[in-house]
Amino acid sequence: MTFNNRTALVTGAGRGIGKAIAETLARQGVTVICVSKSADSCGAAAASIVAAGGKAKALAVDVADGAAIAKAAEQLLGEFPVIDILVNNAGITRDGLLFRMSEDDWDSVIQTNLTSCFHWTKHIARPMARARWGRIINIASVSGIMGNAGQANYSAAKAGMIGLTKTLAREFASRNVTSNAVAPGFIKTDMTTEFVNNAEVSAKILETVPLKRFGEAADIANMTAFLCSEEAGYITGQVFTVDGGMTM
Repeated sequence: MTFNNRTALVTGAGRGIGKAIAETLARQGVTVICVSKSADSCGAAAASIVAAGGKAKALAVDVADGAAIAKAAEQLLGEFPVIDILVNNAGITRDGLLFRMSEDDWDSVIQTNLTSCFHWTKHIARPMARARWGRIINIASVSGIMGNAGQANYSAAKAGMIGLTKTLAREFASRNVTSNAVAPGFIKTDMTTEFVNNAEVSAKILETVPLKRFGEAADIANMTAFLCSEEAGYITGQVFTVDGGMTM
């Protein structure tokens, strides 16, 4: 894959899929801004990249706070003329059946998973458009395609990310800025530990996965890195499921 001195911002980069994406891009020579709510987690992610010979910066931001994103973006664009790659990955779950779901559980998931994408893109994509080169990758989910009982908030947020992805692709195409989504299936991360480590639950899940295994964070990171590269310049408005065949 080809990257020409690019700079990327990855949200939710302190752990799991976001950390794997940040590390994969850094190995390709990309300067990575690691964003997470926790200063410790994004700091550790950036430090590990630097220790491995890469270039990284840590930035603690609550992505559910639009004003905090605006302030962070202003700070970053004062340091970097353009952030070439934006990976909206930060996400949380607050699962529960609809009748038991609180308004706070709904709002917090929508704000963190979906509204954050609006704020980051609004502030970061303008310099991309002026530079006439950019990559926007939204990490959605198969739950946003298929729906999932007990995840009305999460599924709605991820479906919203897919709609946002396709609209951004149309709005920014004339500026050579591409917008794509990656929709993971069941990936082994901190967020999925509870059911991955439960033999009965994991067996039922794997019945729906033709490849009969859970995915790794690296599977998502590799797809994301490709979509960020020069080689993916003619791909936009697409949703790539990385799910072991669940949604085929």
